[in-house]
Amino acid sequence: MDPSDLELLRIEIGTIWKTDRRGRITGPDLVIASAPAGLAAGIGVDVPDGVTREVVDAVARAQPATDLHSPPTVLERCRVLLESALGPIELAPSSGPSYLIPEQLAYPSDVTLVRSDGNESSTVRTANPGNWTNAEWDQLVEGRLGPWVMAIQRDMVVSICHTPAVSERGAEAGVWTRPEFRGQRYAAAVTAAWATLARASGRHLFYSTAGANVSSQRVAARLGLRPLGWLWQLTRARTRASHQRT
Repeated sequence: MDPSDLELLRIEIGTIWKTDRRGRITGPDLVIASAPAGLAAGIGVDVPDGVTREVVDAVARAQPATDLHSPPTVLERCRVLLESALGPIELAPSSGPSYLIPEQLAYPSDVTLVRSDGNESSTVRTANPGNWTNAEWDQLVEGRLGPWVMAIQRDMVVSICHTPAVSERGAEAGVWTRPEFRGQRYAAAVTAAWATLARASGRHLFYSTAGANVSSQRVAARLGLRPLGWLWQLTRARTRASHQRT
């Protein structure tokens, strides 16, 4: 039986953020997955056990959101609970919609693509676009960070889809495009090609973005990705971090 959208969001939480032996996530202090059928919570490693129980109980009792684009009403209750133990808590700007990449995904494009499994991968070794350290770029090109696909224009890397997070059951697409080349459908082309590589692992493939990132949401719509719901992140300012290069 295929997993529900809510279960897929649980899998994605465990994919994007590493979990400890208790099942706690490293990153935000709380992630609430909001789907039409209900809510689920991922609790941060620093949240005390007593607060964790209260948060889990509050989320379990909450009604599903009627508008997934708006924070579920229980989010404010959870924020107050977290603040009682951790200090000021805020909604992370990286909160936003999540999508499942379908098994059959194709996006015709005449752009030149270089794939991590191809013989041309060495041609991009010196083409670091500048938003990776040299060590990271070497690891990426060598395939040590998972599969990737790059779009090339005038011998320059203009868009990348790589694998910023992977778990036993899921893999996350991380997409970046040079600002001056955005809106030209390069992101859709590299994402579709990346999916053909990552699909071989048998994992569920996810694509998520921030609520304010309209261009990234247009990529998801262009590819016909399946909306799952939203991931709402509560975090202390010092722990705020995005899981994608955008």
